[in-house]
Amino acid sequence: MDTNKIGEWAGIVWRLLSKENREMTFEEVMKATGLDERQLAGAIGWLAREDKIIFNAPHDGKLANLSLMLNLYIG
Repeated sequence: MDTNKIGEWAGIVWRLLSKENREMTFEEVMKATGLDERQLAGAIGWLAREDKIIFNAPHDGKLANLSLMLNLYIG
């Protein structure tokens, strides 16, 4: 997998979350971006590594209930 592509997908997700300015589920992000599960997972990993998103996942670990939100630092 090309890291440049993952970075592009991460940018797509970041821009969406920034524009929406709300918590979104995995499915909502996938539908809004047109990314498939693998692409979105790569993008989420990229953004998580950069501490750019906040995860709200249930304790049972079900991906269907995962929600994402931008992690913004103002200062």
